[in-house]
Amino acid sequence: MSFLDSLKSKLSPAKDKVSDLAQQHGGKIGDGLDKAAKTVDQKTKGKYSDKIESGTGKAKDALERMSHKEGKDGGETGGTTNPPSSPPPAS
Repeated sequence: MSFLDSLKSKLSPAKDKVSDLAQQHGGKIGDGLDKAAKTVDQKTKGKYSDKIESGTGKAKDALERMSHKEGKDGGETGGTTNPPSSPPPAS
């Protein structure tokens, strides 16, 4: 067993626990992120608003990814769609 396989097998229970917690408390975590972002933005007098907004968005995206459980086939559920198989007809 390679080092990475060993590491993945040991971290699997922690990943499941984090996923469960993110599902249960995602709203509270998101609210906390918004509150923290607002406080930091006020303390910096809006100087870093764009960076704060970007970081908050990335954190919320990561939270959403963590809250999705793996499907029965082992793949991630939700969040991805396939593009249409053919382009729409020209008018």
